[in-house]
Amino acid sequence: MDFNVAIPVMRSLALRAGDAIMEIYNSDDFEVRSKSDESPVTAADEAADAIIASGLAQAFPDTLCVTEEQAGTHAQTDETFFIVDPLDGTKEFIKRRGDFTVNIAFVSNGVPVRGVVYAPARGRLFYTDAEGHSVEEMGPFEKDVIGETQAMSVSTPDNAALMVVASKSHRDAATDEYIAKYDTKDMTSAGSSLKFCLVATGEADLYPRLGRTMEWDTAAGDAVLRGAGGHMVRFEDHTPFTYGKVNYENPFFIAFAPGVALKDPS
Repeated sequence: MDFNVAIPVMRSLALRAGDAIMEIYNSDDFEVRSKSDESPVTAADEAADAIIASGLAQAFPDTLCVTEEQAGTHAQTDETFFIVDPLDGTKEFIKRRGDFTVNIAFVSNGVPVRGVVYAPARGRLFYTDAEGHSVEEMGPFEKDVIGETQAMSVSTPDNAALMVVASKSHRDAATDEYIAKYDTKDMTSAGSSLKFCLVATGEADLYPRLGRTMEWDTAAGDAVLRGAGGHMVRFEDHTPFTYGKVNYENPFFIAFAPGVALKDPS
């Protein structure tokens, strides 16, 4: 994969999908339906998916694209593939809370090596550049011209005063119990893959997730985190987190800045 070509394409498609999402988000009303797994879906999910899937297929016809909104792609596998969540944080979108993102990642041999995370309602755009380093681009954003960027780097954490970020819509007692093992300075809640980006920018040190996620929920944010010097491991045993798993289902995980002294999950 030529990332000098791929990154501008991924970035542009994320921005175009964001425009489609915001048009519906800013409308007076929109329909919310339930998928077979009872998770919500809207016209914004579908519009963004159509833009990204068709754009990737046109630009990279020989590369598999796995996307949340196309169940037929979930049984396909390859050593390299794009994985897409066209609207991560649908619940945040429905509640008009703004913490939703467009996510596009490229996975190679189990590792999300490049990724784009765009939060259109927040006006924040994060991605890995062609070399794999993570940057945040300053808006306003032009579709086909990359603007000013700022290098991203994880924090140098103080284990006596950690900043923790947790899910806004999926917080539970088990997560709170695990977070309580740490000495925390403050804790914030955020929706969607923005949590990864907050760790990647140094705005948070630790993000544990004790709940069901799929690879399209995490791959782009994980890529941005890794490109900023961060890590993501399995919750149970702190082993490396990989992609291309059966049915693209994730185990529980911990995303963190190096230097955080991870606690035993038991």
